Amino acid sequence: MSAEVESATPTKFDPNNDPAKLAKIGAFVTRRLDSNLLVQKVDVPELQLYIYQGFLGKRECNLLIRKIDADAVPSTLYKGTEQAGFRTSYSCHLNRWDADVARVEARMSDTLGIENDYAETMQGQRYTVGQEFKSHHDFFHPSQDYWLQEGPRGGQRSWTAMIYLNEPDDGGATEFPHVSIGVRPQAGTMLIWNNMKLDGTPNYKSLHTGSPVKQGVKHVITKWYRQNNWLELNTATA
Repeated sequence: MSAEVESATPTKFDPNNDPAKLAKIGAFVTRRLDSNLLVQKVDVPELQLYIYQGFLGKRECNLLIRKIDADAVPSTLYKGTEQAGFRTSYSCHLNRWDADVARVEARMSDTLGIENDYAETMQGQRYTVGQEFKSHHDFFHPSQDYWLQEGPRGGQRSWTAMIYLNEPDDGGATEFPHVSIGVRPQAGTMLIWNNMKLDGTPNYKSLHTGSPVKQGVKHVITKWYRQNNWLELNTATA
């Protein structure tokens, strides 16, 4: 995930960052979510943000927490964007071929209406007291060096889907400062947002933070969806 603000707008068309494709994905997912009676659209300006309460049950949440705790290592940022104290959580990549993980991923992708192959490997994150992820965008900034690798590996990120697996006793909210809203962790709740604007260009209003946990522990899982078939492209180059 990039923590940098775009310093220059590329003028040459980049097929891995195609506004037409991203706008089409965005429109389809919007219709899918708006038609789902279990999904609540959050009324904020200039950002598509949705909440699905009770998406996972307690058993599934606890199962995923155990998997995260077994494999979590200090979280990282893309090379060239590192900043001390910026992302202080622990994280791991969950095995998409694990039956329990695959079942959850399939439900998440079906809710958005995006083929699961378009999603990166799902990531689990653990935040203990004082740990946070400062303000950042989930979309990629093509002016950054990492884009030379990430662009061909699936293209731009479109939507983010994140599920809270438990509730810290205090803190740990997901804050969107540009639209003045924060979402408090609730076990089993899925938070969904579009990293693009309706025209398929990056939405800087999607800036968000994982605010510091003040008491207790927070576990979440996150899926980032790409413009292109991530699994096909990364399997072919493996």
